[in-house]
Parts: sequence; structure tokens; C-alpha cells
Amino acid sequence: MEIIIADNSGLCYGVKRALLLARSTRRRRKGLVLTLGELIHNPLAIADLEKKGIQAVPDPESISEGIVIIRSHGVAPAVYRTLKKKRLEIVDATCPIVKKIQRLVESLARKGEEIIIVGNPEHPEIKGLLGYSGGRGRIIENEDMARRLPYRKKRFVLAQSTQDPFLFGRVAAALLERTGELGIYNTICRSTQTRQRTASELAARVDALFIVGGRTSSNTRKLYEISRRILPTTYFVENAREIDPALIRRARRVGVAGGASTPPEALREAVAKIRSRRTDSDRRETRRPCPM
Repeated sequence: MEIIIADNSGLCYGVKRALLLARSTRRRRKGLVLTLGELIHNPLAIADLEKKGIQAVPDPESISEGIVIIRSHGVAPAVYRTLKKKRLEIVDATCPIVKKIQRLVESLARKGEEIIIVGNPEHPEIKGLLGYSGGRGRIIENEDMARRLPYRKKRFVLAQSTQDPFLFGRVAAALLERTGELGIYNTICRSTQTRQRTASELAARVDALFIVGGRTSSNTRKLYEISRRILPTTYFVENAREIDPALIRRARRVGVAGGASTPPEALREAVAKIRSRRTDSDRRETRRPCPM
């Protein structure tokens, strides 16, 4: 059996940067080091940070001391104001791509434009972007929601950085029917688009594909959804323990892909699990007695 790992799998630049900032802050500074929410959406990485003495807290109101690390997804301007009012030291680990989208949203809001953001309303990146929109942002999750919007002479649409380009295109097309002049900003991260392309290409080459990553990771979820459209035998697993050998019993080629927040060790463990379980399965098959 051949095991193929998708190109560009694993940590993206923004996530690597956030982890490096958190670890270097911990090494340099004594005392309490906190992240506002989970730094990245991966349980292995979060467990490692906790071992190093970096704890995640849910909201700024619960913080009274220490150094606060802003996670890679970014936060709304009001959060910065709250932390500064408390005189807390801030280490900003917001992904530079997300920062760029924040500035775009802020600029459009200052001009009084209507802003449509294609994304998950519960995702922390989206909540942060809404804070920059000055009340002029509206979240759209799919084309049906776009078609229900009232007609406007002018509006702008952009995307959550980890959005599915196929979905973003459908929403933009639906908005064209409800808008006289539509400004479209493709704010999907290039790294995200590259991962989605390589995962879908791999899905077309293998018999089974495992997408490895945190269940709350938006970009990993999108990898799974995109790949499954091509290959129904695509499976979303958080770690190697979740890989069921029965799923690859008849597979000749098995693919593995990881999201932008998936540590390299998680991919290595998945490959080792596939290889060991497949070997065990083959041994059982050979030892099975022939029917009389």
C-alpha cells in the first residue's frame, strides 16, 4: 500500500508565527502568560502550550494580570481597548493576512460602504472583523442567504481567510443579482487556497483520504468538505487514534492531508498508524484459514 502526504500540509506561516511568539514570550518573561482564546484550533498544540505554562482564557474581562497573547484569528478593536484599560501587556499574534483583512474592512466602513463577509458567524476571525466594520458588516454563510438580501445600488463582499473559494464564488454570483455595483475582494489566504488545491488533487489520486486536524479548525473543515466532494471515502480525524483500519482494508493508495493548524507530528503519527494497522490487517488476512 502506498501512503501519500499532500503537499503543503501542516502549519502555515501565520500559525507558526503565533506559536513562535507564544513560546518566545514564555521563555523571556516570568509570571502569568495567557492567550485570549485558544491560540490556534488544534488540541495537540494547545496541550503543548499548557505544558509550557501558557493558559487560554475565554474573554478579556476575566484577566486581571499577566501578559496577554492575541491569537492568530485576531480580535475586535474593543478587545484591545479593554486590555489597555487594564494596563495589561499585549503580544499581538494576529496572522498578518487577517490583519490585512481587518484594515480593509475598517477602510470600507469609514467610507460608509455596506460590507458582506462570507464566513462562519461563530468563528473568532469573523467576530473580530465585525468589530472593525463599525456596524456596517453582515455575515453571509451561503448563496441562499445572499439571495434573500434586499437590492442595493452598491455593496462590497469579502471572505473569511479560510473560506472555500467555490462557496465564495457562488455567494458573489448570487450577490450580483441583488446589487447594481458589487466590489469583490478575494481575501482567502493564498496558503489556504494552495492547501485546498493540493488536497483536492490528492483526493483524485487515492482510494481513501484522511484529513487530520482540530475539529474546531475552519480551514481543516474546509479541506475535508472540498476533498469529500471529489472522494466520498474522505475522513476527518483529529488524531491518529481515530483512524479505523477497516476504512483502508481494500485501499491501494491512502492519502493524508493536514490543515494550517495541524502540527507535523500529528501527520507523522497518522502515517505511522495507517502503516502499522494496514500491516496488522494484512497479517490477519494471511493467517486466515482457507475454507474446506
